[in-house]
Amino acid sequence: MENKVALVTGANKGIGYAIAKGLCKLFTGTVYLTARNEELGKAAVVRIIAEVAKPACKELRFHQLDISDKDSVIRAKEYLMKEHGRIDILINNAGIAFKNNSTVPFGEQAFETMKVNYWGTKQVCEQFFPLLSPHARVVIVASQLGLLKKISNEDLKKRLESDDLKMEDLNSIVNHFVESAKNNVHTDFGYPNSAYAMSKIAVIAMTKILQREVVKDSREDIVVNACCPGYVDTDMTSHKGTLTPDEGAETPLYLALAVENSISGGGMYYLKKQVDWRTGEFLKGD
Repeated sequence: MENKVALVTGANKGIGYAIAKGLCKLFTGTVYLTARNEELGKAAVVRIIAEVAKPACKELRFHQLDISDKDSVIRAKEYLMKEHGRIDILINNAGIAFKNNSTVPFGEQAFETMKVNYWGTKQVCEQFFPLLSPHARVVIVASQLGLLKKISNEDLKKRLESDDLKMEDLNSIVNHFVESAKNNVHTDFGYPNSAYAMSKIAVIAMTKILQREVVKDSREDIVVNACCPGYVDTDMTSHKGTLTPDEGAETPLYLALAVENSISGGGMYYLKKQVDWRTGEFLKGD
């Protein structure tokens, strides 16, 4: 019997930890909990094994993965290729956010946030997509802050949501945001005054581009979706969130575990329902 493989990035705590724990309960293959810090990641694996009394998964393993470090991403890809030759679920959860009261110059915040949240997620997808099996599910954990209503320039909105947007076009937009942020003129171009928000806008746009690409692939029914987990009580929200990490994991798990040919891709989801990327309103019939 084939041994399916799931991998979660940034999973030693918070929503990523809850997603990995949920996969242990619900997914019958091998689950990889990944994190930058090996000690914290291995400790998280031990905690999950202790917490989940009756796991469905075959095995929970740790693998070191820093999504912003290309060598780390390639090492993880090569390990998975040699060990399994496949990925069935890829959940891109790893990300950073500067606190609202951060004294780090905004240009630096923009650079560092995009380095991890956009470029890191992008290189994980570039390296791991060749390993995706037919019917694989890819989830990019985004945010309601990534809705297009955060952008004040209508032409920029139209560029981002265009079906003709290519990855190189999106790269240019991200680079322009970072450069304009360094000069503190980003809002003049309609960008939000939040590096985190712009990074999530970018990864939702990336989700749509990736889905358009996999539709042309010979592998059947590979689906890429983005989602907002909700306002979750984590270190990132300074524990102000109203949802538990387990509640925040529900929509990513819903998308990751969607059965064959049951769900379309390129969407943005919240509370297990698809939302309009411009407004955040639930789409009719969803």
